[in-house]
Amino acid sequence: MQLRPRATAFAFRDAVARSITITAPSGSPSPRRHPTVSHHDATARIARIHTSGRRDSAWAAAVQVASNVVGSVVKKASKDGMTIDPLRAVAKEMQFLTGNIRKLLGSGHPSLDRAAKYYTQAEGKHVRPLIVLLMSRATHLCPKNARPQHVQSRTAIDTSISPAQILTDLNPSASPLSSPSPSTEADIADGALDILPSQRRLAEITELIHTASLLHDDVIDHSVSRRGAPSANLEFGNKMAVLAGDFLLGRASVALARLRHVEVVELVATVIANLVEGEFMQLKNTERDERSPKYSEETLAYYLQKTYLKTASLISKSCRAAALLGNADATTVDAAYSYGRNLGLAFQLVDDMLDYTTSGQALGKPAGADLELGLATAPLLFAWKQNPELGALVGRKFAMEGDVDKARQLVLQSDGIEQTRALAQDYSEKAIAAIAGFPESEAKDGLVEMAQRTIKRQK
Repeated sequence: MQLRPRATAFAFRDAVARSITITAPSGSPSPRRHPTVSHHDATARIARIHTSGRRDSAWAAAVQVASNVVGSVVKKASKDGMTIDPLRAVAKEMQFLTGNIRKLLGSGHPSLDRAAKYYTQAEGKHVRPLIVLLMSRATHLCPKNARPQHVQSRTAIDTSISPAQILTDLNPSASPLSSPSPSTEADIADGALDILPSQRRLAEITELIHTASLLHDDVIDHSVSRRGAPSANLEFGNKMAVLAGDFLLGRASVALARLRHVEVVELVATVIANLVEGEFMQLKNTERDERSPKYSEETLAYYLQKTYLKTASLISKSCRAAALLGNADATTVDAAYSYGRNLGLAFQLVDDMLDYTTSGQALGKPAGADLELGLATAPLLFAWKQNPELGALVGRKFAMEGDVDKARQLVLQSDGIEQTRALAQDYSEKAIAAIAGFPESEAKDGLVEMAQRTIKRQK
């Protein structure tokens, strides 16, 4: 019996669950974690799920229970047709975001200053800082760690750790990071301390890292547009775009250190390494990168691991860091991470699907770019399982004339897009279930809505 897209999606999700483990913070109770298994064992298990002639009854029962739990949460969030605006819960904090980021990016070199701030001129979606701020506010009412934590003031996170004269030596015209951000003075004075200054800064750091990754990705992908405008590499050249991205990562690292929270520094620094690892994985469509590959469940697991590293790592670790900065207990910290991980995977799956279904004008970047770059994403992988003919095209990365059009046609003729949508929906529901235990609040509702909007988005 052929599994339906949703059943296949559950099996697909199970693959990445075995690839990605949750690590408990030092000194905290160990959370439930996925069993660590060898790559070969994981592949064999996933293959049995996909190829079995019947579903195991225990598996089906577990799926039904999970579906009922998640369904009740989703139903509660959307009852009476209520429309929730996630931005409303953190609107005051978000209005200062771009201005504060630009202050962190000031450079004494005019050309570098322009290039570094280039992607801050056009308003992006700011999804990642929005999620960080919502998570910060949503976890404020959650149980706290028994060990008290010193809360960093606004002045502290804007103050250097090393002597200022050392940091600015030989660069006296550099914009100092040690000056306070006046645009946040009124906001802090209003007493809105359910989001701490360190959590606000974390949201800005998250956007800095994301923007740096865009600068680097656009060079690697030879992109010509971003957010409806010429890409930075087209505007300034590849060398300047790469250097601007490096500069953003440098400034993000300085701001991160000034949070003075060792575990948060470790988490977010790991994200930067993950981004590079994911980009290297993306250079190959399969683990062995054969010339004439055959579809296997290993291919699906490889794709999802790459997706976690390139997209979900930043969201998940930033959510976890937000909870840590708020001194939340271990259960809350793990729930924040689980929400971000599943939301990040859902977000990228939808992004890969939109590359086949949405115009470049709507996306603000060229549509169909993945195939042009030789990338096999989820819709094509699902189609490949149904049509082995795609293997030869994947092996040569759609390099021959007509390969891109043929691959696109085969994907659209298959149910690859539907299976991708079903898998993204499963991850979205898992993200919602992760925060089901949070106290009711406008911020929690905003997080639920973000997960639901991820599935519905058209750009």
